[in-house]
Amino acid sequence: MTLEEKIAKDLIVAMKARNKATLRSLRAIKAEILLHNTSGSGVVLDHTGEIKILQRMVKQRKESLAMFEEQSREDLAVIEREEIEVIAAFLPQQMGEEELTTFVSALVTELGASGMKDMGRVM
Repeated sequence: MTLEEKIAKDLIVAMKARNKATLRSLRAIKAEILLHNTSGSGVVLDHTGEIKILQRMVKQRKESLAMFEEQSREDLAVIEREEIEVIAAFLPQQMGEEELTTFVSALVTELGASGMKDMGRVM
């Protein structure tokens, strides 16, 4: 199931539940996908492209959230937090710090890296 199909299904559920925050966020995602598809670039939206769109949307909202909190606009900050939560639910789970440390340690061992001169191979 593509992101577009998942959004369409969740949009119907949110409408029936009358969940305004989820509805607003899903419509924003749908609009971004539609904007990409009608941009005329000819680039077909794949899974990686969908993830990039969602990451960009979360980043934009986090920047807005920081600005609203700085200006003591809690009413607008709440909206941004809600949208970040809904959009982030469509992103893949990121590795935790412990998992990342384990992965990097295993990679260093596998490559036999022993110092800073081997950093390029590890990267």
